Amino acid sequence: MVNVDKTSANPLNTGDTAFRRFSVAPMLDWTDKHCRTFHRKLSKHAVLYTEMITTGAILFGKGDYLAFGAHEMPVALQLGGSDPKALAECAKRAGEYGYNEINLNVGCPSDRVQNGRFGACLMAEPQLVAECVAAMKAEVDIPVTVKTRIGIDEQDSYAFLTALIDASKQAGCDDFIIHARKAWLKGLSPKENREVPPLDYPRVYQLKQDFPELHISINGGVKTLEDCQKHLVHLDGVMIGREAYSNPYMLSQVDALLYGEPAFTLSRHDVVRSMYDYFEAQMTQGANFWHIARHMLGIFQSQPGGRAFRRHLSENGHKQGADIRVMEKALECVPE
Repeated sequence: MVNVDKTSANPLNTGDTAFRRFSVAPMLDWTDKHCRTFHRKLSKHAVLYTEMITTGAILFGKGDYLAFGAHEMPVALQLGGSDPKALAECAKRAGEYGYNEINLNVGCPSDRVQNGRFGACLMAEPQLVAECVAAMKAEVDIPVTVKTRIGIDEQDSYAFLTALIDASKQAGCDDFIIHARKAWLKGLSPKENREVPPLDYPRVYQLKQDFPELHISINGGVKTLEDCQKHLVHLDGVMIGREAYSNPYMLSQVDALLYGEPAFTLSRHDVVRSMYDYFEAQMTQGANFWHIARHMLGIFQSQPGGRAFRRHLSENGHKQGADIRVMEKALECVPE
């Protein structure tokens, strides 16, 4: 459990919505604590999300699924579930751990979440989503937010989307993250659902016009910080997913471009080396070198020697006994 002063450590709790201008999306198997630690080296303001964690894992799993480090903050927990009582209990525990935000997943289209009656299929049950929101808000004093698509299958009218937004708003939710694609629950894989359904940014802009009192962030197809700036003309926040993971050094510009902070001065090499203490601490506790290093493969994307860096790290990072020496050797592939 993180021992923090929840008032001072939780900018999302102060009413200053500027702190929600930029976030890195929850990505299953990617945005774990090692990834978030690395990303935090590059931006102090970006809101970082956990992977989606199901209520069942938290309530009945053997591991400590809620553990995170204070250095990761501001960090949001994304929950997967549809039972208001279970979600309320998980939210309560998350609040005790010191999370900055609880987010309900109403957007994931995979078979696994459909079988569990959560994720994108919940769009068809706006009153149930509202009950889930209300149950969680009754247990915590941190923001409870909803991440959703703009529609599912043939249910993709603007009225369908606003029915969900309005119901959750009535339950007390005032912060929504909208993936600007609908989801096909049958016929497309999760990967295809991130690429095949067309993006509809104007629909999300319209949502902000019709609900000006709500904090609306956009997600989907955002590749650059210039894209972010264009969206922020119309909206309150932008969430970037895979681009932030495959090209993490882009995060080094977030604080200056989107929050008015001084320019980031660490080189890519410096950022990698700033992780060494974390490697040592985690490996002393039994962590595997590769489980941390894999999140850093993209740090030299588009740079001379970047491909050689990735190749050396990929080929040697998973071997038994791999440690910082593997990273040092990989860095030699890239001119400083």
